[in-house]
Order: sequence, then C-alpha cells, then structure tokens
Amino acid sequence: MNFKGLKKWEPYLGEFVYGGMDGCVTTFAVVAGAVGAGLDSAIIIILGFANLLADGFAMSVGAYLSTKTEKDNFDKYRTQAAKNVEALLEHEKQEIQKIYSEKGFEGQLLTQVVEVITKDKERWVDVKMKEGMQMSRPKKSPVRIGGITYVSFILIGLIPLLIFVIDYFNPLNLNLFVTSSVLTAGGFFLIGWLKAYVNQTRVLKGVIETVGLGAIAAIVAYFVGALLEHLLS
Repeated sequence: MNFKGLKKWEPYLGEFVYGGMDGCVTTFAVVAGAVGAGLDSAIIIILGFANLLADGFAMSVGAYLSTKTEKDNFDKYRTQAAKNVEALLEHEKQEIQKIYSEKGFEGQLLTQVVEVITKDKERWVDVKMKEGMQMSRPKKSPVRIGGITYVSFILIGLIPLLIFVIDYFNPLNLNLFVTSSVLTAGGFFLIGWLKAYVNQTRVLKGVIETVGLGAIAAIVAYFVGALLEHLLS
C-alpha cells in the first residue's frame, strides 16, 4: 500500500492515531452503553458530544503538557550543562575525551575530535547532552501535538454519532445502532491503516487490532448499559 502522500504529516501521525483511536473508542462506547440502556437519540447525542468535547479537550491538554514538560526539562538540563562547560572547562573537556575514547577513538584522532568539538561551545553542549546525558531536544511543537490530538479526537470520534445527528434532523428508516457500528468500523479501519504506517507493521494486523479493541469496548459498554437499565428501572 502506497503511503507516500502521508510523508509530510509523518511526524504527527502518531498523535493523530492516538487521538482518533481514543475518540472513536470512547464515543462508540458511550453510544453502545446508551443504546443498551434504551436511551433515545437526543440523549445519545448529548452524551456523545459531551464526551467528544470534554474528554477530547482533557486528552489534548495532557498531550500538550507532556511534551512541554519534556521540552522544559531538556532546556533546564541544557542550561546547567552550558554553565558547567564555562565553569569546569578542563573537567568537561575530559568528559568529552572519555565519551569518544569509549567509542574507540584514540591517539591523535581522539585529540583532534575533542578539539573540534570543544572549539564551539554550542556544539560542545549539544554533544554533552546527546552523548553524555542521553538527552535530545523534542522536535515536535507541544501546541501542534495538543491541537492535532484534539482535532483527530473530534473528527474520528464524531463517526459513531453521525447517523444519530442526521436522524435527529431528518428521520431515517434505519437501525441507527447497526448503521453507527458499520460507520465506526470504517473509522477503526482508517485508524488501523494509519497505525500500521506509524508502527511499520502489516496493515491487516493494525486493522484487526484496532477493530477488535473497539468491538470489545462497545460490547462491554452495551451490556453494562443494558444491565444498569434493568437494575434501575
């Protein structure tokens, strides 16, 4: 399957898959639970949109804060590393020498490598962070990660509700839950397809895993809703 068209979006596909999967699963679970409890379409729409907007926002904020914390943590350690390079010049130079000595450099070549690296303070600190502290600056924007997570949560999570919204404004002669299930399976297929690309695994495996997890969540929610309706009515 040709994924070349997705290349420019590749850095954020993981967040899109994560948000879309959660949105589709949780919203379909809400729909299934409400149908199992015998609630009418208006209540299903209210519960579904409440889940979409509130849970989606909470998830996007969590994704934003997680990435921002990682960036802030990196910046804190990099600032300290830069101070150490200024204050403990010889000690820090020996540390660079040790790092490259352990990589197999020796003699004149090792000396040249250390001189090249320590000639530029920015490069020196970068090497110290990456090689000495095993830390790299996160390349993704926290704002974009939060935004993409929220958008994918809403877009894919809207699929299970779509037929109920249409029926509310223009009544249809359809089994709404069955139709919602079919549409949701299509949403899971899309997420499974993207998941296979992100993880570089077989498409069939990604689709089966995603559809299977969604089906399990829906079945559990449906029977919990039916049980509670029976116990409380």
